[in-house]
Amino acid sequence: MEKTNETPDPYNLIITGVGGQGNVLASKVLANILVNRGLHVTIGETFGASQRGGSVMSHLRISQNRAWSPLIPAGRGHLIIGLEPIESLRVLAPYGNPGIMVIANARPVQPIGVICGDQEYPAMDRIETWLKKFSRRYWLLPATEEAMKLGSPILANIILIGALAGTGEVSMERREFAETIAAIMPENKLDINLKAFDLGREMVT
Repeated sequence: MEKTNETPDPYNLIITGVGGQGNVLASKVLANILVNRGLHVTIGETFGASQRGGSVMSHLRISQNRAWSPLIPAGRGHLIIGLEPIESLRVLAPYGNPGIMVIANARPVQPIGVICGDQEYPAMDRIETWLKKFSRRYWLLPATEEAMKLGSPILANIILIGALAGTGEVSMERREFAETIAAIMPENKLDINLKAFDLGREMVT
């Protein structure tokens, strides 16, 4: 993140999804990149029934100057990365404001109520209407579909990190991402993660 007169400090970023989508890994990768740049990053995580596909949310508070409390105050989010579209809206409701931006995966993960027929999952055009109405800017991306072409749906989280880099909202160099992945994953995972990162960046540029 490059400091400008317009950059809020702290910059409040939320990564949200459901259990099994790689939410925690995404927050770890992003935080490590930023810490290695000399920034202060405080992470606060909340988990629902994460092993059963429940809600998972990570708060990242990014600062040039100091560590902040781990949880973002209501209405004070700057950007949401949503690994699941309804979870993106669920987080947008309490943390949104007229200036917030959203990068969301378009592939639904249907909750048990929908699977059982007790609830209805909203149509994607309705979700997109809500994203447009309640954010300053949004990107609704086919991250899971593209990840499956690479061989694993879990790579959707890395595609969305690449998309974040592509927006320029939080500055990330490809080299920094590669160094971070090399430090936390086996060597044979580097190439496929770089492909996912590059693909996400291309989706928004």
